[in-house]
Amino acid sequence: MNAVPWTGPQWDDPALTRLARQLRDAHRAVAPLPPQTRQRLIRHLLAITDLAKRDSDLAARRLEAFLADFHEAPDVR
Repeated sequence: MNAVPWTGPQWDDPALTRLARQLRDAHRAVAPLPPQTRQRLIRHLLAITDLAKRDSDLAARRLEAFLADFHEAPDVR
């Protein structure tokens, strides 16, 4: 039997790909923060990730708002 190596999903949705990359980058930005702050922000990101399973447009808007607050708030870090 000739097994074809898996090359990833067979669909391409640029909006979902962009959302996934933004979520990944947001998690990376939150990772170096102090534990208490990091845990609180990761909970927000996980809620957005869960929402993306049902409503990717709303999740993208919430992530955009999260990132705007994250980058504007000096006390977050």
